[in-house]
Amino acid sequence: MTLHLTERTARERADQLLAQGYCVIPDLATAPVRALDADLAEDFALTPFCEGGFYGSRTKRFGRLLARSDHSRTLVTHPLITRVVEHVLSPWCDTVQLNLTQAIALHPGALPQLPHRDQDMWRGALGEIEYLVNVMWPFTPYTADNGATVLWPGSHGREALDRQAPAMPGTPVELEPGSALMFLGSTLHGAGGNRTHEVRRGCIVSYCLGWLKPYENQWLAYPPEVARDFPPELAALVGYRQHRPNLGNYEGQCPSVLLRDKPPQRLGAIDALRPDQADLVADYVAGQQQRDT
Repeated sequence: MTLHLTERTARERADQLLAQGYCVIPDLATAPVRALDADLAEDFALTPFCEGGFYGSRTKRFGRLLARSDHSRTLVTHPLITRVVEHVLSPWCDTVQLNLTQAIALHPGALPQLPHRDQDMWRGALGEIEYLVNVMWPFTPYTADNGATVLWPGSHGREALDRQAPAMPGTPVELEPGSALMFLGSTLHGAGGNRTHEVRRGCIVSYCLGWLKPYENQWLAYPPEVARDFPPELAALVGYRQHRPNLGNYEGQCPSVLLRDKPPQRLGAIDALRPDQADLVADYVAGQQQRDT
């Protein structure tokens, strides 16, 4: 029954995402969020402020959350979140991959961020493909005054073809810790300004099509000696699997071979094809064999 409800809920949330560009799921993972915030306290304290007008000079950001705290795994692999992501992105890819995990702290005086669409880091076709899904997890309350994420509902999909600055103000999405804000890579958004005396903390987990180059270099963030301790589904999500046909391979095989205790020094390449490609190759090889007999 639980699986059935989760799948139905995932489809409903995916429909919301595609219809309005974002959705809010309340009270999804309060305890893991609090534990992750506590684990990252030293990183928040010691990480330097960002440089540049986009990241913000009163903002701190750092990644590699899966290597910093085991509690981040709960957020990255949350079953409802990952099912929603698969529903949204699967029409355009064979597998989904982790795009980034990033903790963010907006300090008092942080200015509003430039409204932008995260899909613009790739120079692909606009209005035809959804490239990624973002999930914002607040560690502290997000309010209109302390820099809650500002969204422009309905600015996604084909509306992303409009490259002009928005004529109307966006909508600050106020959230409590443990809730999740999901929004598409084609949705116009930006962090709000922090006009309070408190630090606004949270993290963003982002998923993208498996054939794209991710924002965060996952193989440097989680080299084999780190990913070897991940559950198989998490290791696959950070890049230790192939995207058919044959993308992201290691010596012609799935890179998960590197997670073995003693990876072989020499490997023979093995086809990793989509079913339609495998059928095409099989028919071709059979025809060649018949011609040669």
